[in-house]
Amino acid sequence: MSEIHGPSLETFVPDDLTLPQFILDSSHPLRPIRPSHVPWFIEDAGGRGIGHEEIRARTYGLANGLSLRFRVKENDLVVIFSPNHIDYATAIWATHRLGAVVSCANPASNTKELLYQLKMVNASLIIAHPSSLHTALDAAHAAGLPSERVITFDESNQMSVDALVQQGLQSEPNFVERRLRKGEAKTKVAFLSFSSGTTGKPKAVAISHFAPIVNVIQMAEHQKVNKNYAPLEEQRYRSGDVVAGVLPFFHIYGLVVLIHFMTFCGISIVAIPKFNFTNFLDSITRHRINHLLLVPPQIVLFCKHPAVKNYNLNGIKHLLCGAAPLAAPLVNQLVKVMPNAQIGQGYGMTESAATITMFSVDEKLGVPGSAGRLMPGVVAKVVKDDGTLARFNEQGELQVKIPSVALGYLNNDEATKETFVDGWLRTGDEVIIREDHELFIVDRLKEIMKVKGFQVAPAELEGCLLDHPDVSDTCVVPIPDSYSGELPMAFVVLHPNAVKRIALDSAEVGRVKASITKHVADNKIAYKHLAGGVEFLDAIPKNPSGKLLRRVLRDQARDLVQLKSKL
Repeated sequence: MSEIHGPSLETFVPDDLTLPQFILDSSHPLRPIRPSHVPWFIEDAGGRGIGHEEIRARTYGLANGLSLRFRVKENDLVVIFSPNHIDYATAIWATHRLGAVVSCANPASNTKELLYQLKMVNASLIIAHPSSLHTALDAAHAAGLPSERVITFDESNQMSVDALVQQGLQSEPNFVERRLRKGEAKTKVAFLSFSSGTTGKPKAVAISHFAPIVNVIQMAEHQKVNKNYAPLEEQRYRSGDVVAGVLPFFHIYGLVVLIHFMTFCGISIVAIPKFNFTNFLDSITRHRINHLLLVPPQIVLFCKHPAVKNYNLNGIKHLLCGAAPLAAPLVNQLVKVMPNAQIGQGYGMTESAATITMFSVDEKLGVPGSAGRLMPGVVAKVVKDDGTLARFNEQGELQVKIPSVALGYLNNDEATKETFVDGWLRTGDEVIIREDHELFIVDRLKEIMKVKGFQVAPAELEGCLLDHPDVSDTCVVPIPDSYSGELPMAFVVLHPNAVKRIALDSAEVGRVKASITKHVADNKIAYKHLAGGVEFLDAIPKNPSGKLLRRVLRDQARDLVQLKSKL
């Protein structure tokens, strides 16, 4: 198989605009006209909506306030440390109006983790949520950042975003927003976004203004946005639709696909600060949400949680799953829960800012297990371990050329050279591409385990396990074995019904484990059996983007093995 080319990118992409200039100030042939009554963002709890003119005014006011009060200027670095908030995008775009750079931080970070990010990016200001304020102040102090340079979205003892907006709107302009030179959007840094850290210490990925702009246009062209390809009620993206803003805005999936692509499409975003499943079901009903952008663990809840039967989800018209592979059995279950939804997967990464593949708008259901097809303008190749190109249906590492590629890793030339090679982005993901160009993610290369010399993908076994009625959630990790090299071990969160049975009869523990083990043995080849055993947990550790923190459970599994060997 030679290089595979996605469709050519036919639409004009501006390379002299910043993100707010593109999103707030300009038009585009693929961009629908948003009716004036359709809000851009909706507050989940109170239902308050913010429309175009208000968000432009608040963005300008905050930019002017930041310039007046803190002298934020070109290339300064502002860290946003908050759960999803109705003013989150305003904070991003205000910073960009000033020519400064944004680094979004995980609001669940502890002081040490936030301090690492502050020092890495050389932050000059923190915009935090009151719920994260204590951590923000402690990290700022440790980084030598004065406490007055920590501001908050809502009212607190610190300066608030709203106060700065009002100051900025009531004062004379203190900054001049500049237009970028032709081509400058491709090199001017907009974000320093941190990689997930599931396999090591997070790295700061430098992303230009051009990258999310071109990725939004790629997605719009791929999804036929603003095209009359079908009757309006059957079109996937319609201005006036409503999407659940439950993905963390700080993550590349939420940052590009949710905040920027959805606003481009004229879709209102319900800003949901914290994910609680039953509350989320209430939000879907309350706001008449008809678009869901989710990750696999949330899909599991829709398929397994007993509360789902109390809600009518027939109004969901579109569900996109990303951030981690979604097993085909789960898709089959999900169709029964949301019978009217167009359901499929997308795939991307921080370094591609963001989407590389997405399921086609021409199909109601994406091919089960597939991450979709290449976006317009993307070139891909699959490289085997020996460096040769894989043929169709052969596994190898996915490498892509994509116009939205990141500029590299901040202050890490070695990692940059390893990942960005001669114009190719090495994804580190093991994939298969079929003759029809459907792309299937097998697993992270570093997560592939070797059993008797055979490669075993944890994601494959996890998909099988989730089809067992007693399994609510799971993560498969390797344990060392002197004979086989490694053996698969499954950590399992039990369905409430299984928990009740065990509470009534302790012998049920052994029966449930035996049933789960047999289920995998009945469905998988011998070397993929759970020879490492099954262990029960209350919850599977994940990062906010939904990726399994496999390394945490890998360490726990090894500790268990050592403990058993001493008994």
